[in-house]
Amino acid sequence: MAPSKKRSVKPAKGAEKCIKTAKIDLVSTVGRILESSKHGNEVFDVFEFLQFEKETNVITAVNACSSLFCTLLQRKELFRGKLPAEDDALSGDYSAVDKYHIFMRHRYNNCVEMLLEHLSHELHEVQEASLCCLMKFAAGEGQDPLEDLDWSEHYSFPRELIQAVVDRLVSRTTDKSLLISRFHEFLEKEDVRYYVMSSIRENMGQVMEKSKGEVMPVYQHNVFTLMSNISIPKEELELSNFMVTQEAKHEDWKAAKLIEHKRTFERMWLAFLKYKLPSNMYKKVLVILHDAILPHMSNPTLMIDFLTAAYDVGGAISLLALNGLFVLIHQHNLDYPDFYKKLYNLLDPSIFHVKYRARFFHLANLFLSSSHLPVYLVAAFAKRLARLALTAPPTALLIVLPFIYNLIRRHPSCRVLIHRPSSEDDTAEALPSRCGQNCHVDQHTVVTKRG
Repeated sequence: MAPSKKRSVKPAKGAEKCIKTAKIDLVSTVGRILESSKHGNEVFDVFEFLQFEKETNVITAVNACSSLFCTLLQRKELFRGKLPAEDDALSGDYSAVDKYHIFMRHRYNNCVEMLLEHLSHELHEVQEASLCCLMKFAAGEGQDPLEDLDWSEHYSFPRELIQAVVDRLVSRTTDKSLLISRFHEFLEKEDVRYYVMSSIRENMGQVMEKSKGEVMPVYQHNVFTLMSNISIPKEELELSNFMVTQEAKHEDWKAAKLIEHKRTFERMWLAFLKYKLPSNMYKKVLVILHDAILPHMSNPTLMIDFLTAAYDVGGAISLLALNGLFVLIHQHNLDYPDFYKKLYNLLDPSIFHVKYRARFFHLANLFLSSSHLPVYLVAAFAKRLARLALTAPPTALLIVLPFIYNLIRRHPSCRVLIHRPSSEDDTAEALPSRCGQNCHVDQHTVVTKRG
C-alpha cells in the first residue's frame, strides 16, 4: 500500500530512493529464495524489514512474505506433519531436502507470529496488510494442510490459524472496529464464517471465565462488532462460496450444512448474552435482535430469558425488547404472563421523549389490534394515553391522538368512554382501569388479528 501523498513535512531527497530500493531488494530476495534452497537464509533479510518502524517498509515486507510462503505452500516445500525442533532436525537422520523444508516451516511459523503481532500495530494500514496476508496463508493451508487434522469432522480447514486471528480481533484493550470491518469480506466465505463463529465462542469462554463474568467494555464491544457482521444464509442452496474446496465427502462437512451454521450461530449468541453486558450494549443487541439474530437461530425461544430480563429493566431498553418479544409471541407461540400489565406500565410521560417512541407505538398498535382483547383492557390503554396526551409535546400528539382514535374505532365497545347516550347503559361499569391489576392474556389473544 502506497503512503499518503499529503504530508506536512516533505520527505528527504534520498527517502524515496531508499523505499524503491527496498522494494526491489525484497522482490529480488524472494525470487532468489524461491529459485534455489541455497538462498534460504535470506529469509531473515525479509523478516528484518518486517520489524522496521517505517510503515512502507513493513507493508513491503508483508507483501514479500505473502509471495514467498504462499508459493512455498503451493509447491509443498514446507515440512508436513508434526514439526521437529530445528536442532533435532540438524542432528537427526533427515535428508538435505527435508532439513530445508523443516527450516522453512519454522520460518513460516515465525512469520505467522509476527503478522499476528502486527494486527495490533499502531497503523491501520499495517494491520490490514497483515490480516490479508494471514488469510492468504489460511487459504493456502486449506488446500495443502501442514498438519494431520481430524478428517472426520473438520477436513483440511486451518482452524488454529483462524482461531489465532479471531483472538487478535477481539482485543481486550483496543477497539478493533475498523479492522473487523475489513475482515467482513472474509466472512462471506461459508467455511470461514462457520469456524469464526466457533472461535468466537471458544474465546469468550476463556476470557469471560478468567474475568469471572465481570463487564469488559472494550472486549465485549469488539466481540459484538465481529458477531454483528455475521449473517446466515436463508437456504442451504446458498452455501456454495467456500475458501477451501474439499475434494471428497463434502456433504458430510459441518461447515457445508446450514443447520450446523444455525446451531453454531445460536450457541455463539447465547454464550455472549449469558454474561452481564455494558449498559449501552443492551440497546445495540436489542436493535438488531428481531431481524438479524432470531430468524437465524434454530431455537429462538432460548432468547426468552434475555428478553424477559431486558423487558424488566425499564426505559428505552424495555421498549426495544418489545420487538424480540413480538417475534417470539407471534411466530413461536410464546405464552408471556402479565405481558399487557408490563406494557401498560411502560406508558409514562418519558415515553414521548425517547429515541425509539415511533417503534414502540408501532408495536403497541400491533399488540392491541386483536379483536379478542377484553374491552376493559383496551379502554385502560385508551384512558392512560388520553391522560398523557394532556401534557405531551406537540410532536407526540401527532402519534398519540390517531393511536387513541384507532383503538376506539377498532373496539366499538370502548366508545362509551367518549359518548354515553343513556345513563342506564351499564357497559361503562365494565371499563375500570384494571390493567395495572390483572392483564394476563394468552398468546392467542396477542397474535389473532381483527378480521
